[in-house]
Amino acid sequence: MAHLILASSSPRRRELLTQVGLEFGVLSPEIDECVLPNEAVQDYVARLASEKAKTVLSQQPAAIVIAADTTVSIDGDILGKPESKDHAFAMWQQLSGRRHQVYSGVCVATAECSKTIVVKTEVEFAVMQPHDMESYWNSQEPLGKAGAYAIQGLGAQFVPAIYGSYSNVVGLPLFETLQLLKAVKALN
Repeated sequence: MAHLILASSSPRRRELLTQVGLEFGVLSPEIDECVLPNEAVQDYVARLASEKAKTVLSQQPAAIVIAADTTVSIDGDILGKPESKDHAFAMWQQLSGRRHQVYSGVCVATAECSKTIVVKTEVEFAVMQPHDMESYWNSQEPLGKAGAYAIQGLGAQFVPAIYGSYSNVVGLPLFETLQLLKAVKALN
């Protein structure tokens, strides 16, 4: 069987794949993650996942590659990783007391075929008071996280409910990823 590679530097994605018993290597591709003009969030995460997979396949053409991109969206806006404390606070003010969506694009690819899906999970976010924001920012957990929170960490205190895949909110929808992996292996 071909060598499996996760095209990501995310420790959360590594933990999720390990949780389901997969053995894999890791190769983190460098790609431009800018949102294109008028790009819908579903198209954005699917495009990035596909580009990550293609980049890794160009270096490891005999591999099976799993690539993903996850982002937070509210009111059609894409909330990426916070660039500063003020940026994180602005995101939390937008999310506070409301529902938002977490989208992951997942691409499983080989040199012969590629399959990409997008998974959406609805997330309820609690009302965040200014002292909550200050305390959470000081934990440093929000750094490098889409929407400036991590549901698998301290951010869980702000999420009373989710509707859909928990692993999707963490960064990789496991059920759907494993289904894609089975489909791609069957085609080879």
